[in-house]
Amino acid sequence: MQQQHNTSHPDPTALGLFGLAMVTLVASSQKLGLTQGTSMVLPWAIFLGAMAQLVAGVYDFKKGNAFGGTAFIAYGFFWLAVGMSWLISMGALGDALKTAADSRQLGVAFIGYLIFTLYMTIGATQTNTVLFAIFALIDLLFIGLSISVLSTNEALKEAAHQLAAYAELFISLASFYLSAAYIFKAQFGKTILPIGGKLFASKTTA
Repeated sequence: MQQQHNTSHPDPTALGLFGLAMVTLVASSQKLGLTQGTSMVLPWAIFLGAMAQLVAGVYDFKKGNAFGGTAFIAYGFFWLAVGMSWLISMGALGDALKTAADSRQLGVAFIGYLIFTLYMTIGATQTNTVLFAIFALIDLLFIGLSISVLSTNEALKEAAHQLAAYAELFISLASFYLSAAYIFKAQFGKTILPIGGKLFASKTTA
């Protein structure tokens, strides 16, 4: 999630985006009903959704990129927390935790990440068009997840679940594209896949 450049460290953006692309691809397959359960989503959540983004975030902070570092690390820890939630619901951490689990707390956490993503989406207007689109899709994902967990209306829950499923799929596709764009530009020294520019120019003061 590139915003600033410092040549002392390699750009970690492609790695972080690949991690995001992989975990959302696998997770969306479950939401869309193409696969079943979360047991085999869990490894991808931990190692790609979490670890790859955490590594990318640390390197972004070393490069002086507060926006990219914050985004990658925040979403990396999100996938660790989701993975832990799945383990609890499966009973892997004991029956006591499984019995005491209240899924509404997960819905509240989704609202918290929606708030975070909304202001990060505003920040993404100063990066590039594809990255802004990814953040906008993440907004839709968290709207869908929040409603699907907290709503008591079954029709609304199902519609929200479908919104989350398709938003997650398109997050994956856009993240693969942007990851490839960064790799190609680094390897060939020129833009191969266009990613667009800032949505609007920020005003600076003297």
